[in-house]
Amino acid sequence: MSTRSPESACHGKRDSTETITVLGIGNLLWADEGFGVRCIEALQQRYEFAPHVQLIDGGTQGLYLIQHVQQAGKLLIFDAIDYGLSPGTLKLVENDEVPRFMGAKKMSLHQTGFQEVLMLALLTERYPKDVLLIGCQPEELEDYGGSLRPVVRNAMEDALDLGIDALRRWGAQPVPRTRPLAEHESVGFIELELARYEGERPPEALACRVGDERFFPA
Repeated sequence: MSTRSPESACHGKRDSTETITVLGIGNLLWADEGFGVRCIEALQQRYEFAPHVQLIDGGTQGLYLIQHVQQAGKLLIFDAIDYGLSPGTLKLVENDEVPRFMGAKKMSLHQTGFQEVLMLALLTERYPKDVLLIGCQPEELEDYGGSLRPVVRNAMEDALDLGIDALRRWGAQPVPRTRPLAEHESVGFIELELARYEGERPPEALACRVGDERFFPA
């Protein structure tokens, strides 16, 4: 007969210093789909954190993220999610509601994969004790090579403030970055960093953004 408490049975054994994982998911190449990853990029550029905090560019890795979720005592997720609301609207979802919510209306393949990650973490009884999803309603997704729309970029600032508030409560110890971020420290691809991505992308007249109409008819 198990002697574990209900909390330990659900969340597994934790060390005294729990790992805090901050995860951004999405696809940078499809405009507002990159919201979550851009949030992680901005957090790393602006802040330094305690050693038990890890920032992860989850991209569209799906089930490959399971180990990071299972190892986390606290998990903060940034993502672009279609809530059916006005573009740029932020919505916060917490704890066991997160996997159910992410499966309610799938916006893209990466959401399907990440919902499965969360459900697997629950089934293996290694679900983080605290989970917070900060989601943003996208404006535009069908713009290959595009970037965040202004309304979503503005919302990103509010999302970062909400994330930092949660991280402070969790003991992540965020402080403004005082030293330059070395290239090898970047959680993402330096070639896709926001300013460089926007500065080097070709105009629409020179590069198809929505797919070749010969293969993707309206």
